[in-house]
Amino acid sequence: QVQLVESGGGLVQTGGSLRLSCAASGPAFSSDAMGWFRQAPGKEREFLAAINRNGLSTNYADSVKGRFTVSRDNAKNTVWLQMNSLKPDDTAVYYCNRRTIYDSYDDPRYRGLGYWGQGTQVTVSS
Repeated sequence: QVQLVESGGGLVQTGGSLRLSCAASGPAFSSDAMGWFRQAPGKEREFLAAINRNGLSTNYADSVKGRFTVSRDNAKNTVWLQMNSLKPDDTAVYYCNRRTIYDSYDDPRYRGLGYWGQGTQVTVSS
């Protein structure tokens, strides 16, 4: 059974940094792509970043490109999201996601695909 547990959220000032972690359990972690999303109150869930199964390919939303970095360690069954230069607009609940097809992260029709964690709150104060 696949489970995802996010951690590392919290309160940070504008311009600060946070590193989110997502610990995955279940079989074949190294066979699946991983992604990060966020959802702010009253808004749809937004794709942020994805990484393919071997970590050699990544994809970012324009809103976070150059500020956020996704990485993974298949030996630790963990994926991270390093967030720098945080802004108040980054305030949201952040979710990690696990799915089979890496390219599906590019298609909004598949936004809800795969397994999800419970989320971790990130709040950026101005």
